[in-house]
Amino acid sequence: MIVDTSFPADLSEIKDASILANELGFDGIFAAEVKSDPFVASAVASQHAPGMDLGTKIAVAFARTPMTTAYAAHGLNELSGGRFHLGLGTQVRAHITRRFSMPWSQPTVRMREYVVAMKEIWESWRTNEPLAFKGEFYEHSLMTEYFVPETRTQSAPPVWLASVGPRLTEVAAEVADGIVLHGFWTREYMDKVMMPAIDRGLEKGGRTRDDLAITGGGFLITGATAEELAKKRELIRYQVAFYGSTPSYRPVWEAHDMGELGDRLHTLSIEKSADRWQRMTSLISDEVLDLFAVTAEPANVGTALLARHGDYADRISIPALVGDPDVWSKTIATLRAGGDRTAQ
Repeated sequence: MIVDTSFPADLSEIKDASILANELGFDGIFAAEVKSDPFVASAVASQHAPGMDLGTKIAVAFARTPMTTAYAAHGLNELSGGRFHLGLGTQVRAHITRRFSMPWSQPTVRMREYVVAMKEIWESWRTNEPLAFKGEFYEHSLMTEYFVPETRTQSAPPVWLASVGPRLTEVAAEVADGIVLHGFWTREYMDKVMMPAIDRGLEKGGRTRDDLAITGGGFLITGATAEELAKKRELIRYQVAFYGSTPSYRPVWEAHDMGELGDRLHTLSIEKSADRWQRMTSLISDEVLDLFAVTAEPANVGTALLARHGDYADRISIPALVGDPDVWSKTIATLRAGGDRTAQ
């Protein structure tokens, strides 16, 4: 099992976090696009985490064109000596159209074309062959020598797609190099929906399971004291309510015959009442919370994560960590030693 962690939200903390992650023994450190550009965070980390994988989990694909993303990912791959991994996600319509002011349509089909276009761009740069991509959503047919970046790395960055629904999961298995599972996920949903979609995508792409890296992780509830554990539990309860209110995530509820709960959360989320988030959080019972989150004392985190993810995940992501460094080093060692899915 390959074990990753994530950057802190504050860009000024990335240097120290990268150094600590390296000292603890993590294999990779990754940035999410939340309050800052994840490519900037990756550039900082590349200078302070020698030997570690780094990249985005995730960058918002449709906020950019395939060409702009290809340049950013290529540059970071060169800067890091071939250690960059490009994780992409679709986001949802409102954010793409109203926050980024970019077009939105047919996200699954568009994402497939986006990945294929980027890979053709990188191939053109590596081979000096003419760029001639023309799809339904994107056209990249002009690439003069003056604009071709130098390439020293052996291969282009692997592309991972974040997915929740079966259609995007199928596309990821067909054309991408990896899948990043969303935190709003359960084992039952994985077994009923995700794995069959992965199998369909691999078959369509003429590939095998060894061609696709799956990154698990999700919500983790842990703490050194009962007070810390309870505080983290309520934070994750809020996050489950937040993500669970998204209509496009309703299939996860449906896998547990809880579609009505997703509808109630969504209805509350669009109310104008000041206490709507508290009311939404109160709908997430302990039983529901435990469907989505791993709860364990720090010393048992590795074992608990293996029990949940070990039979299908190739990589596992642990949130940015605080606490005893020795405990986390042991957690990483536990995951690395026990996570060979091919031996299970």
